[in-house]
Amino acid sequence: MTIEDCSTTVLVNYLNNKSYIFLSPSSLESYVPSSSSITSFRYWTSLVRKTVLLHTVISTVPLVASEANDYVNMLVCAFFVALTPIWIIIARRTPSTREVLYSGWEPVIIAMAISREVLYSGWEPVIIAMAISSVGGLILDKTVSDPNFAGMAVFTPVINGVGGNLVAVQASRISTYLHMTGLPGAEPQANRPKCLNPCSAFFGSGLNSRSARVLFLLVVPGHLVFLYTISSMQGGHTTLTSVFVAFYMTAALLQVLILLYMADWMVHWMWGRGMDPDNFSIPYLTALGDLLGTGFLALSFHILWLIGDRDSDVGD
Repeated sequence: MTIEDCSTTVLVNYLNNKSYIFLSPSSLESYVPSSSSITSFRYWTSLVRKTVLLHTVISTVPLVASEANDYVNMLVCAFFVALTPIWIIIARRTPSTREVLYSGWEPVIIAMAISREVLYSGWEPVIIAMAISSVGGLILDKTVSDPNFAGMAVFTPVINGVGGNLVAVQASRISTYLHMTGLPGAEPQANRPKCLNPCSAFFGSGLNSRSARVLFLLVVPGHLVFLYTISSMQGGHTTLTSVFVAFYMTAALLQVLILLYMADWMVHWMWGRGMDPDNFSIPYLTALGDLLGTGFLALSFHILWLIGDRDSDVGD
């Protein structure tokens, strides 16, 4: 296929009425411009063909070179970094960009000063959450390396994504409720026990308990939609048996049940110690959701294999 046959749109300057039209290369031959726009038509056609050719060369040469030499990508990056002083000089000489070059860093520095607490102490939950998620990744890698459980890779993002989103919503709701009552460090409920009863977290009369019940009830219909989608796409399982759905739903419900309880306890625990739960609790909870979801799902696949739900259902 030649460059002329590429399905690239061509911009033609219509000089007669000062308007613009879009033509495909296949229609260039059949299009007959007016006498006053023949020269412009030919100019734009040639320009677009040269542009397509230039893009093809630029995208092909580095790809071919990188396959033969591993250092080509680093050289390309170093080349563009070396051009930075040139762009700075050009920006300084241009009046419209000189002001941005000199004063454009002010909002960035002010934002960093405002969020210096997050800058100094915000790395702790991120690093710990990465470590927790890495354990879940090891469980997933160990499980899917067995051909009998390779189908687990399709369901892992679903169960972890649903659980992480639900617990993030609950943690944000509880944190917002606490922010409405005061500042971090002040416990709004003086008689609240340090170790919360799971029944109180789900069956209490407070707003947080009601939201926990609603989020917990969303697990089954949400996962049923995803399971139907996976089944329609023939991914992971060729057939969703009732036994598999039962074990999968049990794992998902148990994951969300633990996460919602942990969210209620962790948000209040961090609030009582002067930490903003919005910055600290969600990384821990989502990482814990990845660990629990991957662990429960791997356990379910192993149990299904032991009880005989295998071959065309497990591992395809």
